[in-house]
Amino acid sequence: MTIDSMDPEEVDAADILGSAIERREDPALITGDAEYTDDIQRPGMAHMAVARSQYGHADLEGVDTSAAEEMEGVVATYTHEDLHGEDTPEGGSFSLPTGWLLDSLEQVDHPILADGRVRYQGDAIAVVVAEDRYTARDAAEAVSVDYGRRDAVTDPREALDEGAPALHGEDNVAFDWELGDSDATDEAFESASHTVSIDVENQLLVPNAMEPRAAVADYSPGSGELEVFMTSQNPHLHRLLMSGVIGHPEHKLRIKAPEVGGGFGSKIHHYADEALAAWIAKDLERPVKWTATRTETYVTDAQGRGHRTEAELAMDDDGRITGLRVDTKANLGAYLSTFAPAVPTWLYGTLLSGQYDIPAIHCSVTGAFTNVPPVDAYRGAGRPEASFVVERLAHLGAREVDMDPAEFRRLNFVPADEFPYETQVAVVYDSGDYEKPLDKALEMVDYDSFRERQEQAREEGRYLGIGFSCYIEACGLAPSELAGQLGAQAGLWESSLVRFHPSGTVTAFCGTSGHGQGHATTYAQIVANELGIPYDDVEVVEGDTDEIPHGMGTYGSRSAAVGGSSLVKSSEKLVEKAKEIAAHQLEADPDDIEFEAGEFRLAGAPDRSLGIKEVAEQSYLAHDMPEEMEPGLEATSFYDPDNFVFPFGTHVAVVEVDPDSGEIEFEQYAAVDDVGNQINPKIVEGQIHGGIAQGIGQALYEGAEYDENAQLLTGSMQDYAVPKTYHIPEMETDSTVTESPHNPLGVKGVGEAGTIAAPQAVVNAVADALEPFGVEGIEMPLTAERVWEATNGRATTDGGSPPGEGDDEGGEKR
Repeated sequence: MTIDSMDPEEVDAADILGSAIERREDPALITGDAEYTDDIQRPGMAHMAVARSQYGHADLEGVDTSAAEEMEGVVATYTHEDLHGEDTPEGGSFSLPTGWLLDSLEQVDHPILADGRVRYQGDAIAVVVAEDRYTARDAAEAVSVDYGRRDAVTDPREALDEGAPALHGEDNVAFDWELGDSDATDEAFESASHTVSIDVENQLLVPNAMEPRAAVADYSPGSGELEVFMTSQNPHLHRLLMSGVIGHPEHKLRIKAPEVGGGFGSKIHHYADEALAAWIAKDLERPVKWTATRTETYVTDAQGRGHRTEAELAMDDDGRITGLRVDTKANLGAYLSTFAPAVPTWLYGTLLSGQYDIPAIHCSVTGAFTNVPPVDAYRGAGRPEASFVVERLAHLGAREVDMDPAEFRRLNFVPADEFPYETQVAVVYDSGDYEKPLDKALEMVDYDSFRERQEQAREEGRYLGIGFSCYIEACGLAPSELAGQLGAQAGLWESSLVRFHPSGTVTAFCGTSGHGQGHATTYAQIVANELGIPYDDVEVVEGDTDEIPHGMGTYGSRSAAVGGSSLVKSSEKLVEKAKEIAAHQLEADPDDIEFEAGEFRLAGAPDRSLGIKEVAEQSYLAHDMPEEMEPGLEATSFYDPDNFVFPFGTHVAVVEVDPDSGEIEFEQYAAVDDVGNQINPKIVEGQIHGGIAQGIGQALYEGAEYDENAQLLTGSMQDYAVPKTYHIPEMETDSTVTESPHNPLGVKGVGEAGTIAAPQAVVNAVADALEPFGVEGIEMPLTAERVWEATNGRATTDGGSPPGEGDDEGGEKR
């Protein structure tokens, strides 16, 4: 199903919410009119470049900036000692904080310029400021560093082994964490009729946003104001953290996000570079710009995933799941990034029940420091890793009990009449009907017919496969009290302000920070619907700490469920005030006033009415207002939801695998998602498409590879295979709608769904195709080489043989 965009002028005002209107952001973006951070210019602006470690692990035996300082056009150089010298103003920590704590967490110092030791390739050693960016980069290369090489480790399992090179202290354990009932899980396995297990890697991924990270900082000595434009997903959080890092008062620090060029999680976190640019602008009392090169982003941006997992599934004779046991070693990189401890714990372990009614679950996670860049949230953040484990085990579980994989899932689904459903891993699913997306997906791929075609193809020496992914996601982490109990060092509410102007137009301010999701469109739809005014009369403002009361940013698919709901609450407050003004002007009791489609009407006398725009004008004239009511018409809300929301769906991949070449071709990709009510179906469709593309990228192409010295081997797009358009199949999408009861919009979040669902759908499809070869699974990315090795008996996960080598006739394993 393809959704066509609609012109907002052709949509009736009453239908604006839920209509697939065109994104208002797109004209500027596609014509080059949009302003990105690197476009910003300031008079007298200098440029910053960073001298970074060439090695993954080393002592700094000497740092010499003299050659850089002597270059024409160089303004200043800085090392760790310069930040901590006698002339440096007190107040700044010059160390990056961690925003999520666990009971067992080993907190370590993360200096913004290395203090005697570097722990990953790309670790910042010195900064050079020059009159232009090219001189700055040349000068950064002229910084001379003497290294004392140390042994390095990049694999989390190896990092936790006795004798591994330690990054901090005596070992590399960042935390030990567990969730669930270990005794009940052990009992489930002891009494199980069937068990299956996996040992898998969810590989490290490098984020690739359209615009690399960048910052422009401008300091005004007269007022003490420090303004920083930067590629941010959450300006208020960056303001708070940067204030402490550089020692500048929060109320004198303005963070503004222009067009961000995508983030995928990598622009949530607080990095050294933006803080350095801000502090140096203040130190030099002139504007400073820093823009990362693409190569820099590969060795500095927080990477994602990085799990090594052993997991087991227990089942009874009928194929019902009775227990799940998971042990994960999570790669945290060299330092703790902003929200890193939350990703492989609370965002991962709490989703291990999937869509299934599993009576006993136990999960243990050990976080490991390694010599790679800090690892943190990447699109999906813990949820894709959990879904991959659960759905790979579901694939193997169905095979073990000789059951159709779709029916195995259906048998174990949480029944639709058991919601809200409390899992064994600490969350309560809000609402769901998991059979509906599965049924739609089976119809889209003509499942029965496919199985017949698959058998016929095998007889012809062709290998077709189908893979299922029945995923669940948690979005809009809330309420703040619960988040605090889990370790968050921030609230997870959202704020908004909706303001009528005297002319009747509206500006809506929200504390989220869009970076490609279409907030300017969907938020305007929400507010226009609530106020009953034309969509084009609503302007949306985000991403500026001086404009927005406060905000928690955009990540974790929280914007609609939390930010959009805050806009609803502010609009409702505004309407209530407007109703009192209207009642006063109509000489009626407010309880007798009805509001619909932008009109206040006296019940029983529909001819006596006032439009909300007329009321707005009267509120600013203030000539005839209710007693003691203040003039003006605006309202603010800080909305803190009661619970998460839980989107879900079924994705199905159909592939053909050539065992002679290892090549994989898509025949079909079908996705049925339930994200609750849809504010704009076209934007929902776009988010699904983008997420699937990233999920397929992980399944087939992407992965950060390091050598034994922690040197990144995939350090550019020449070596790191970001999928091209021709790598991505045509996608057939559809949806079901199960409203969430936990927010006034009934929405559930969609930004990460495709990324969560796609990898295991593809891996399961390839495993299904290669079942005659005894292949149960192949490590991601499923390169042609890995597939060829598996099908030729070199890397089968269970020691199976290719057809014709010890198997029964037809290629099935004995």
